Amino acid sequence: MSNTLESSLEADKTHMHMNRSSRGFAMGDMVFKWTALFFALVVLLLLAGIIIMLAKGSVPAFEAFGWGFITLEDWDPVNEIYGAWAALVGTLVAAAIAMLIGLPLSFGIAIFITEMAPQWLKRPVGTAIELLAAVPSIIYGMWGLFFFAPWFAAHIQPGLVATLGPLPLIGGLFQMPLLGGASGVSVLTAGIVLAIMIVPFMASVIRDVFEIVPPVLKESAYGIGATTWEVVWNVVLPYTKTGVVGGVMLGLGRAIGETMAVTFIIGNASQLGSSLLEPGTTIAAKLANEFNEADGLQMDALIAMGLLLFIITFIVLMLSKLLLMRLAATQEGRKT
Repeated sequence: MSNTLESSLEADKTHMHMNRSSRGFAMGDMVFKWTALFFALVVLLLLAGIIIMLAKGSVPAFEAFGWGFITLEDWDPVNEIYGAWAALVGTLVAAAIAMLIGLPLSFGIAIFITEMAPQWLKRPVGTAIELLAAVPSIIYGMWGLFFFAPWFAAHIQPGLVATLGPLPLIGGLFQMPLLGGASGVSVLTAGIVLAIMIVPFMASVIRDVFEIVPPVLKESAYGIGATTWEVVWNVVLPYTKTGVVGGVMLGLGRAIGETMAVTFIIGNASQLGSSLLEPGTTIAAKLANEFNEADGLQMDALIAMGLLLFIITFIVLMLSKLLLMRLAATQEGRKT
């Protein structure tokens, strides 16, 4: 009888202890849930605040110039005439040049490190890429202004003008500029430096994504006689396409929003030139150059340009998200 009573008391104690533990876990889950929800809402509120500030500040500029503010090329603070077209085109062109140069280089570096480099070389090359990613953008700008731009103007620009300038269709993009020709500051120079800046980011992400491919898949492909290119094209890329797209969009976002390096080497010309070898400007460079001294309608125009940059970035992220969703849906369809 005594043993039965003791067993019952022990069972009750155990049950009470388990109830207390479960209540403690439930309370911890509740705290974690509301804390995570709070931080998520903070992010949304910050985003909403930024959008409201940009939209409210840009209203006077759009009231003064209408939607023609986007397509107006002139930027004349003396006569209070402001247009975003030159900076908008410069932003897109510089980012496009950076992606055209940086994307193949990033893929080549990632493929070399993961598939072709010997073991003793993989770590030094990977570390060098990561160190390049850590270099501040203003250092790239100083290097581009004092070293790369003069070297480009002396050794590369004359060859581009002589070989590509006479060609039809694209020849107009490589004409010798009337202004800034000797200095080398131009949209093309800015795009090349941007490419150098985004390569470490894209290469690091793509390399890390490539390394998650199961070795058995690659070994099986090599076992049936596939070449390195065939393994990369038919095995690695299909397996990692979602992560690769994410890395590419990361580099594109960096190229669109870069400020200091572009400000140093693009020339900051408010007029839109027909040649890539002429000075230009971007939205970020225009904001960096004039925001501190702007007032009145000029300040409103700069805020409106910031809103345009925000919209461009949002469109890029939205397209990347849609592409990732489409790739995920295609992959699920193949599995079924």
